[in-house]
Amino acid sequence: MNKLETLSEIEGMSVEDMMESGLTDGVCPSICMNKGCEATYDYEPDSTNGWCDVCKTNTVKSVIELVI
Repeated sequence: MNKLETLSEIEGMSVEDMMESGLTDGVCPSICMNKGCEATYDYEPDSTNGWCDVCKTNTVKSVIELVI
């Protein structure tokens, strides 16, 4: 399973619904890109290096950045 599918499953939302939340709410579901980490957060739609509290790294990407 790739990170986009993992995020969709964890959030219980389709990719389209997650993207829409970023366009309407200003934040959207995001996931740590480190292998083995499935920590999720709400970050700005253009986030490509958000902070992961689990890994202690700037490796969180928003759903919108995962799609493009």
